[in-house]
Amino acid sequence: MGNFEFEQCGDFEGLYLIHPKVHGDSRGYFMETFQSSEFKKHGIDVNFVQDNQSLSSRGVLRGLHYQKEHTQGKLVRVLQGQIYDAVVDIRKSSKTYGQWYGVQLDAEQHTMFYVPEGFAHGFYVMSEMAVFFYKCTDYYDPASEAGILWNDEALGIKWPIPEGEKPLISEKDEKHPLFSDAIYLDY
Repeated sequence: MGNFEFEQCGDFEGLYLIHPKVHGDSRGYFMETFQSSEFKKHGIDVNFVQDNQSLSSRGVLRGLHYQKEHTQGKLVRVLQGQIYDAVVDIRKSSKTYGQWYGVQLDAEQHTMFYVPEGFAHGFYVMSEMAVFFYKCTDYYDPASEAGILWNDEALGIKWPIPEGEKPLISEKDEKHPLFSDAIYLDY
């Protein structure tokens, strides 16, 4: 058995939770976070070209983001803290088009989430702070950035926001269109 366990996320083609094998003892731990040959065995044959990292405080919600051109596949993980990660399938030819998938990720479990091209992506910080890291298959292109309103009722994403609390959202993310009004390319 390899150093990773790949778990397909429901009927979403190409969307995986990846559980790395963690080797630990009293000194700490070691784990591989990416190995091209292992990922290829599971249909993830990608070339990562950019790494991104963010720090966010409790209650921050980022997303739902995607790029209309220079689309990005992402391998995401949490280095510190806990988040709820959500994606929406925007691939018009997909049987799960317009559906969402969410998963809790944290630094203790080390689970990674592979999000292929053709998904809008966002996350909500559940811990006091979170350090979020992701590898991308294409470069960020400001001219291609787009998004979907995080709380579009037609999508019905079940964000784990405590009753009576309002997430901390950027002005830009508050202005994203509804899913029905967003512009997509055929993936």
